[in-house]
Formats: sequence, structure tokens, C-alpha cells
Amino acid sequence: MRILFLCNKSPWPPKEGGPMAMNMLIEGMADAGHKVKVLAVNSYKYNISQSSIPVSYQEKTGIELIDVDLRPKAVDAFLNLFTGESYHVQRFNSDSFRTRVIAALSADEYDVVQLETLFMCPYIPAIRANSRARIVLRAHNIEHLIWQRISEETKNPVKKWYIGHLARTLKNYEQTIVPYVDGILAITPTDAAYFKGLFPEKIPNSSFITDLPFGLNPAKYRDDQRETEFPSLFSLGSMNWIPNQEGLRWFLDQVWPDVHRQFPALKYYIAGREMPGWINALDLPNVVVLGEVEDASAFIASKAIMIVPLFSGSGIRVKIIEGMAAGKTIISTSIGAEGIEYTNRENILIADAPCEFFEMVSLCVTDYEICKKIGKRAMALVETTYNSKNLLQKLLAFYQQLGD
Repeated sequence: MRILFLCNKSPWPPKEGGPMAMNMLIEGMADAGHKVKVLAVNSYKYNISQSSIPVSYQEKTGIELIDVDLRPKAVDAFLNLFTGESYHVQRFNSDSFRTRVIAALSADEYDVVQLETLFMCPYIPAIRANSRARIVLRAHNIEHLIWQRISEETKNPVKKWYIGHLARTLKNYEQTIVPYVDGILAITPTDAAYFKGLFPEKIPNSSFITDLPFGLNPAKYRDDQRETEFPSLFSLGSMNWIPNQEGLRWFLDQVWPDVHRQFPALKYYIAGREMPGWINALDLPNVVVLGEVEDASAFIASKAIMIVPLFSGSGIRVKIIEGMAAGKTIISTSIGAEGIEYTNRENILIADAPCEFFEMVSLCVTDYEICKKIGKRAMALVETTYNSKNLLQKLLAFYQQLGD
């Protein structure tokens, strides 16, 4: 098959959730012998040099990075209040990116054009006008839900109203765009059900919507025999994502003081790209801020208990899947583990209140055998449900169904 991927950021290097999820399909399809082409937004927030991408990857994917100015502008944001349009989506609507899309469609014929995230949907008219390819939206999240949850957690009334406005306009766009694509790949079964329920009277046959989670090669994590520091806690994620920052602040304020008091020798490691100043300035006993680590999988392998205290967000947490693949015990909130087909206390530990987090941390720190059992069951879940080999076969079958 011939697939053109339009990406809201570069899939290379695959060091955080979005790029990893995109790259899984891009490299997987290319390695399976299908022709792929990648056009990706290059922005101030996630800026990649074309020359830094390995030549082998460039040849395999035909990747092109197009500069798009995504910086929020006060005047544009203010004027947007009177349009009813989504400011999040509006910022991705670029003439230069559209020109490259049209050029790519003119140079080659494609069976599928895959839109990686809702933010690539402004290019649907250009695709329709220049190609007969099927258009597939890969929804990494229910985008408006992220901002709706952030709004619910925000105390400042003005900020709360504005974030709520962003959530409402994003929701309207998200719901309106569904009839304009030929297929939707949701990241979780819950997200797929959401899309199926949007227009039941207009879309009685919703077989064009399916779920396709993030996947990986379990062997890459299973075979890492690196020595693990036990007990130890760790968090890993992109710290320029608001839900990650909010969750980390909550854990440090509400849980860590009691944990440190009970286990004074226990260390908590924080790693991830784009660390904000307030995290780098932390001066808490036994809290180790590492910043971006060179090898995320090696870092995961070296630590014992993963902490994922999320209270907003949507979709699926890639780092949890990675942690499970490495046989780690994960302690997360219900929202953090949302979308993962887990069983609480079997392959993950769920905690939504400070006292629950303290209880779960205490359980893990004092009982190595429980950690080992939960980790093994987590590995088994990844092997059966989040194995990229099986997911790529499902993706190909979905593409073929759309072409029938």
C-alpha cells in the first residue's frame, strides 16, 4: 500500500508519546514493504533539524519537516474569541504546509492519507481536491477532553473560563469533522465508542471506526538485564505537557512528604524533556531531577516503581505501556491508566487520593515479591494486547476494508 502520513510533529526521534505512537506505524509499514511518505510540522515547541534525522530513516520514510509558527499570539487569540473556531486547530492551518501536501499528492498516488491527530484535519479539503486516497484520522486523544479536565482543575476563574472556551470550541470541531474522513483510528476502545456515538442516525454502520492502541516490540524491553535499584520511585514524561506538570506538582505536595517521612532513604527520580524552571529548582530531600535522559528504556530498566499521577488528559499513556513491557510496577490514577486494558492490583496499582498513593507506595517498597508479580503480569498484558506486530496486521486489514 501507499500511505502519506501528515504529522503534527516529527515522528523522529521517537522519544515521547506522540512521536513514538506515530513512528510505530510509519516504520512498521515501511519495514513491511509498503511505501510511506511523511510530512511533519516543525515548530518552536518541538523543533527537529532535518540533518539530524538518520539518512536511512529519511530514505525509508521520505520525511519532510515543514516549519509552522505555532506560537500563541495575543491578538489572534483575542480575535478568535469572536469566531467560534478552535484556536488550537487554527494555529496548525498553514499555507506552507498545505503547499507541501498538494505537491506530495501531485508527485505520487496514495491509497491512504493518514492524519496524525485532529490538528491535521484542516488539510482535508486540499487532500480531497488533489487525491482519491482514503482519509484516515488517527485520534491520539479525545482532544477536547484534555482541556475540559484541565479547566475543571483550574482555580483562577478567568483562566478557568478561557480554558473552558478552548475545550468547547475544540469539542465542536472534533465532532463536526467526523463525517469528512473515511476512517477513524482511535487510540482506545473508549475513544472509539465516543466517535461511534457522535452521529448514530447518520452513520448506522460504524465499522469505519476502530481502536488501534500504541504498541511496541516487547522483546526490546524484556531482554534488558540492567540492574534495578530497588526500592526506588520514578516518573518519566514530557514536562511541557500541562497534565504531566500538574500531576507531578500534586504528588510532590500531597504524597511525597508522607512517603519521605516513612521511608527516608527512598529516592524519587524525575526524568523528561522540557523541564520547567520550577522542577529544576526543586530542593526536596531524595528527589532527583534528571531532565531529559539519553535512553528512556535504559532509565526505565534501572528503576523499580513508576509513578504516573495524572488527573487530566486523554488517550493512552505510552510511558505506562513501556513500563509494563519492562516489567515495572506502575502506580497511577484512574485517568492516568485510562484506555489501558488493565486489572487493578493484578498488572497495575490504581490510586486516586493521597492516602491511596501512600498505601500503594508503601506496599511496593516493603514487598519486592508483590512488585515482581505485578511486573510479570504487566509484561504478559503487553505481549498479548500491545504487541506492535499484531497491531500492524490490524491496521493493514482496516485500510483494506476502507478500500472495498
